[in-house]
Amino acid sequence: MDLLPNSAPLARKLRNTLIQYHNIGDSEWRVAKQTKDATVWRKPSEEFSGYLYKAQGVVEDVTNRIVDHIRPGPYRLDWDSLMTTMDIMETFEENCCVMRYTTAGQLWNIIAPREFVDFSYTTSYEDGLLTCGISLDYGEVRPNFVRGFNHPCGWFCIPLKDYPSHSLLTGYIQTELRGMLPQSAVDTAMSSTLANFYSDLKKALKT
Repeated sequence: MDLLPNSAPLARKLRNTLIQYHNIGDSEWRVAKQTKDATVWRKPSEEFSGYLYKAQGVVEDVTNRIVDHIRPGPYRLDWDSLMTTMDIMETFEENCCVMRYTTAGQLWNIIAPREFVDFSYTTSYEDGLLTCGISLDYGEVRPNFVRGFNHPCGWFCIPLKDYPSHSLLTGYIQTELRGMLPQSAVDTAMSSTLANFYSDLKKALKT
């Protein structure tokens, strides 16, 4: 189990990694799922043996409010059906924290509940915001949970130039669920989870 990292260099490295993902050319992505709310693509991850997922959709709200619903805080548990608990374990300067959260079982519990401990960082990007995170090997694993691991993940939220009350929300997610799981089940769950994330978020912002 690691000690807590120095937050400033980790935040800087995480931001740079997400910007690299954001600059990957369209030809490298393959569509994994399309709904009325979002499109999900994927490509092989360079971090582990699974996929890096990209999700994108337009959300009818201002950037700050959208990001407040995504990043660690009181809103997230209210609307994210996958997240079952969330605790802020440590808080640093400059919108950095370490949070522990648990997720519900998926695919008729083929994927059992998971626990994650993530370093989270929110910063400005172009005219909008980037909120990003990476898992840490920190804290005791609670019984009845498998500890999953998020490789660099994040959400870019940028206001549309012609419609500033609408934002383009683009996410990059690469989650190593760990445990004994068929990869096909993981891939199905990830694509659906990301598409549902958009529809759930939109409903929450309208309430």
